Amino acid sequence: MLLLEPITIDNLQAFKSVRLQALTQDPSAFCSTYARESQFTDAEWIARVTRWDGREGIGLLAMDHGEPCGIAGGLLDPADPSLAQLVSMWTAPTRRRLGAGRLLVDGVIAWAQRRGVRTLQLSVVSTNDSAINFYESLAFTKTGRTEPYPNDPNLFEYEMAKGL
Repeated sequence: MLLLEPITIDNLQAFKSVRLQALTQDPSAFCSTYARESQFTDAEWIARVTRWDGREGIGLLAMDHGEPCGIAGGLLDPADPSLAQLVSMWTAPTRRRLGAGRLLVDGVIAWAQRRGVRTLQLSVVSTNDSAINFYESLAFTKTGRTEPYPNDPNLFEYEMAKGL
């Protein structure tokens, strides 16, 4: 059974494990890299979890029978609290198309709505058609804004958004 857990100090090791797994299995889905984050100190992992305390951000783990199988985060825009970003979204390949991704996004949306957010935005690499299709199935649309993908100058990211 799939459940959501907020990422906290208590499940820091589970979060770290699934985040590094995500960076290994789908390296082009993130602006960061396994090489970078595998070198994080405990203090850096703790700082990330602290940032996701529910006030300015949220971090969620999807759990299936006690095993982490996905992550997602939400961050308020510091300049405009009516905007938030969906970040670090990833579901283990064995759990895709089984509801974990939708559960994670719904969890971030619920947090964002409690914070008064009116628009949830995200960035997705232009070559990640399955993610684009997934987000479109959840009523996210491309805004027309693109940015260079930081890890590969030959790629770009689409901005997508959804009104809440």
